[in-house]
This record gives sequence, structure tokens and C-alpha cells, in this order.
Amino acid sequence: MTTATPNETLKTSWPKMVSPYAEPDLRRSIWQLVNTLIPYALLWAAMLWSVHVSYWLTLVFAFFAAGFMVRLFIIFHDCCHGSFFKTWRANETLGVILGVLTITPYYHWRHDHSVHHKTAGNLDRRGVGDVPTWTVEEYKAASRIRQIGYRVLRNPLFLFTIGSTVMFSVIHRLPLGSPGKRETQNIWLTNLAMLAIVVVLGLIAGFKAVFLSALPVVVFASSAGVWLFYVQHNFVGTYWERKDKWSFLDAGLDGSSFYQLPAVLAWFTGNIGYHHIHHLSPKIPNYRLPECYTANPDFQVDPLTIPESLKSLRIRLLDEANNKMVGFEAVKS
Repeated sequence: MTTATPNETLKTSWPKMVSPYAEPDLRRSIWQLVNTLIPYALLWAAMLWSVHVSYWLTLVFAFFAAGFMVRLFIIFHDCCHGSFFKTWRANETLGVILGVLTITPYYHWRHDHSVHHKTAGNLDRRGVGDVPTWTVEEYKAASRIRQIGYRVLRNPLFLFTIGSTVMFSVIHRLPLGSPGKRETQNIWLTNLAMLAIVVVLGLIAGFKAVFLSALPVVVFASSAGVWLFYVQHNFVGTYWERKDKWSFLDAGLDGSSFYQLPAVLAWFTGNIGYHHIHHLSPKIPNYRLPECYTANPDFQVDPLTIPESLKSLRIRLLDEANNKMVGFEAVKS
């Protein structure tokens, strides 16, 4: 369901348009690490202290800590694409470390996310690294129990609360989806490293304080992260096609949103709102996405504003016959 048809020139010229920005700047990368890790560590110290003073104060600190955790995840995400540093070794080393801090195993997530980039918007290659999306006909053909399961999964009250928290705190702890040997080892090593951090912090500040601090951070950060991922591909007018008609360029420009966020939110989310450009060229570091957008009018697509993005909460299924996303009311008899 394309919203625009790229002209013939753009179909051949877009690689040259993005290539000047697909180059990390070491100083900017280091500075981004510094201005994210240091506040995050200080907020953790503040949370562990405030638990013994006022838990309401802890929740305030946790809210901001969650914002920095999301920003760390964007850096982790860049490492998975090999775009944060110039060498793969540097990206992998930092990515593995940040995988511990963002409770996400680096190699397993990198694999699934790579598949997502190759298949986003392709109806025949759904199921890896994406939010489950059924067509109307698939929903009608499913058993009642499967329909209920899908309804629960796509319900915002579940998806952005329990679902997001379970995904990061439980699902990411397990070698699901037949990962390879390296991916499986990385999952267990990530778990062990996380456990070591919990033990050290617990011995210093008390295990109850660690739990009461970590829980709201994970809930807030995972909820925000899943929402961002959801709205980047699940919005009114998004792109879905069968594999014989699927286009990488169309999937990027029309199947990935330009989520227009206020400056402070764009900062905390590492410019991930420029998702249409990111899908065209994942080698562009997050801090260079705005530059690429500003310099190329062809990438200046209609933005998805926050009020407009809320409409995506009502769409659940793809009406393939009419080429549009619809709500469950479309299958009511």
C-alpha cells in the first residue's frame, strides 16, 4: 500500500544519495557514548539511593534512566549494523557490552534484525524480527483460540506493557528460534554477565533496592522500545506486498515511517524516527540520519506525527484485497 511511487531516477540514484553519510565519525560516536553512559550510571546510583528515601523519587529517576537505556539501545542497534565504528571488531565489542546493559543478546538480536531489514513489508517472509501481522483472510481461517491469541498479542494494553517486558526480560534470556552456536553462547554469556552485575550491585546496595530500581526501568524502556518499533512499520498507509511485487526501495520509503518527534525525544531515541532512511541505508550512524534527510528532498516524505501515530493503535490486520490495514471490525459478521 504505497503512499508514493519513487520516480525512475530515484530507483537508481538512491545508493549514491545515502553513501556520503554511511561513514561514522569517531569523535561523535565517542561523545554519544559519554553523554549516554555517564548519565545512565548516575541515574542508577540515584535510584539505588532513593529506594531508601522515597520510592516515588525512585520512579522519577527510573523514568529518565529508561530514556537513557533506549538511547543505549540505539547505539547497540548501530553496532549491530556495523555503523557506529569503522571496524567490525569495534562494533562487535561494544555491541556485546551494550547487549548486557540493554538486556539483549547481541548476536542473536543482530541476526533477527538483519532478517527484518531484508524482509520488511514482504508478506511472504513475515515472522522474524517483526510484530506479527495477519491478513484478514488468515484471521478468518484461524481457529478461535488462535484468533484470541492474536487479539491479545495485538492489544496495546498487552503489547506495550506485559508483552514488551516479557520480551526483553524473559524471551531474550532463552535460545529460541533455532539460533546458531555463537548466538546461543552469547545468550548464556549475556545472562551470566547480567547476573554478575546484579550480584555486585546487590552486595553493595541490597538486592531489594536493585530489583525495585531495575523493574521500572525495564518496564518503561521496553514499552517505549516496542512502541517505537511498532509505529515504524505499523501505521495507516504502510507498505505490504507479496514477494513477486516487493521492492526494497518501496519498503524503505513507504513501509518505514518518518516519525516526527520533538527534539528531546529525537535525542533520546537516537533519531530512529528517520526510519525510512535507516531502512534504505542501515550503515548510516544514527547521528547522521538528519543530515541525510535535510540534504535529499526525495527522502523528505510526509512525516508521521505523534497524534497521527496513535491511529496505528486501531489497525490490526491487512486487508489484502483492498490493500490497506484495518481493525478487527473488518472481520465482524
